[in-house]
Parts: sequence; C-alpha cells; structure tokens
Amino acid sequence: MSGLQYPKKVVLGDITVRDGFQHEEKFIPTDAKLWLAEQLVLAGFKRVELTNFGNPRGMPQFKDADELLQRFRSSKKIAHLVKDVEVTAITIREKAADRAIQARKEGYGPDRILFMVSTSESHHRKNSGLSLAEYWKMCEEYIPKAHEVGIKVCGTVSTIWGCPIEGPTELKKAVEFTKRWLDIGADDIEHADHDGSAPPNRVYDYFSMILDEIPDPTKHIAHFHVTRGWGLANVLAALQAGITHYEGTLGGIGGQPANFVDGVPVAGTGSYYYADPSIVGLVCMEDMVVMMDEMGIDTGVDVDKVLDIGRWVERIVGRRLRSECVRTGRIPKSMTGRG
Repeated sequence: MSGLQYPKKVVLGDITVRDGFQHEEKFIPTDAKLWLAEQLVLAGFKRVELTNFGNPRGMPQFKDADELLQRFRSSKKIAHLVKDVEVTAITIREKAADRAIQARKEGYGPDRILFMVSTSESHHRKNSGLSLAEYWKMCEEYIPKAHEVGIKVCGTVSTIWGCPIEGPTELKKAVEFTKRWLDIGADDIEHADHDGSAPPNRVYDYFSMILDEIPDPTKHIAHFHVTRGWGLANVLAALQAGITHYEGTLGGIGGQPANFVDGVPVAGTGSYYYADPSIVGLVCMEDMVVMMDEMGIDTGVDVDKVLDIGRWVERIVGRRLRSECVRTGRIPKSMTGRG
C-alpha cells in the first residue's frame, strides 16, 4: 500500500495585511502594515495581499490603501525583490475596481485584483449588494478594463461547502461558477471556505472534481477558514487532491471585516457569520509552512523567518494568536540542533 500522494512544491500567498488585519477592532498603523509586507517579501513570499479598495467608511482598516501601496512600491528595503512579487488588492464593486485601475495607471497600483461571487444568492447579495446576475455582468465589463492596464483578475467562489444563511450548497454549482469565471477572462480562481464549513472529505471531493474539469493547478488557490478547527486537515485534503496554491495568515488571524474599529461601530460584515468574533480566522501560515516543510514540500519561503515574523505580528495586534509552531518551533532533527 503506497503512502500519501501530494505535490512536492507549492506556492503560498500571505494575506495577513489585508484579510488578517481586516478583523482587528483597532486600526493597524500603516507603518506596521508596511513593515510586515516588507518582511513577508524578505521571507520569500511571491504573492502578498495588501489592501482593500472598498469604501473606507465601511472598512476603515483600509483607509490607507493608496498610501500603503505607494510606500510598498517605493520601499528601498525590498527594491531588489519587489518586481517578482504579485500584489493583490480586493475590489468587490465598481468604485473599488476603478480606484485600483487608476492607481495602476499612476504606477503604484496592484498587480492583481479580486472579485467575489457566492454560490448562495442571499450570501452573495449580502456581501456585494447585487444579485448574482448583476454581479456577473459587472465582472464581464471590468475584467477587460483591468487587463487593459496590466492587472490580473482573481475570481473568488464562496459558499462552496455551505452557506451561513441558506445552509447546504451543491459542489457542482461551484465547479460551474469556476468555469464561468475562466470563460469571462479571470486569470485564476480562489476557492473559498469563508465560514469554516468544509469538512476534509468534501474538500478532497471538490478539488478532485475541479482538477478533473480544469487540470491546470496554477489556476486554483485554496482558501480555508478555521472557524471549526479544520484548517490544516483541509489543507492536507487539498494536497492529496493535487492542489498546489494556498493562502493563509500569520497567527491564523482574520476572517470577516470587523463590525467595530477604534471604538466606533462600522458596517463590517454582520452577525450572520459568527456569534463570537473571536472564533473566526484563517489557516495559520506558520503552522502550515512548518507542516509542509516536515512533509518534504518545498514552500519557497524561509521557515525560520516566517516563525520570527509571526511572533512580531502577535506584538502588533497585542495578543496571543493561534499558531502552535510560533511556540514549539520546528521539529528538531538532532539533539544539538535542527540539522
């Protein structure tokens, strides 16, 4: 009987600066965001998600979107590396996409933007304010506009394994949505478990279906939440299915936009996602990197540096985070050291 089969090399995207910090109930200083982005690049990450161009009244964590991107582009600390790094910004609606396109024209904008659909109509309308039909029409208009200025487009598919509003969903619908994204010009697809409802067996089933239909692994990114504690189990299931691209956040922070920032109630996401704001979060990057390294998978990043950065992120947000490996470290290879 053969052992586990999985890719021996993966691509990791760190999304702490955007998806991680969006759930924080205090504004993270721009200097701290820039420091973290620089450190991620120095650690070897080639994909970094930096900000959200949405209305800062609803998500004040990203009121510094333009400043952060400008300072990242001009950073002397990473000047020799930044040309090889793909920077993503979230652009759920038209005005956000327009801002990203204009920033690109001015020389500091993102390399990639992200649009998002849910297979659940009610969840999609809650997230975007549009019906699915209206949103697909918008994306058909904006994908060519983004491509015209050299911006790639990621099409996210959400509520693949379940919806916090409607309940169970059908996997085949998410496969259809993936095909539709690629048909209208999306460059890659983020397959998202946005509320932690994906069990490992169905993760394996879904990604097996996806790779049967669209066998190019560079088109697919796995994005898991840990609301119910299944994050790394789902990463392993996706690896077994053959998925090579993953996202995560340092300390497993993030999830939904905060409903409260710097003492002020804001729109955020709404209570339908979670009863307790402390339980949301994404797959922990430190633990995922150490696990993959121990499995002999090439992650392309400096494992020890990732653990060091994770400790500093705890200082930035001011609390102990989810990572186990930040405390326990890598597995020693000898009595005198890691070997």
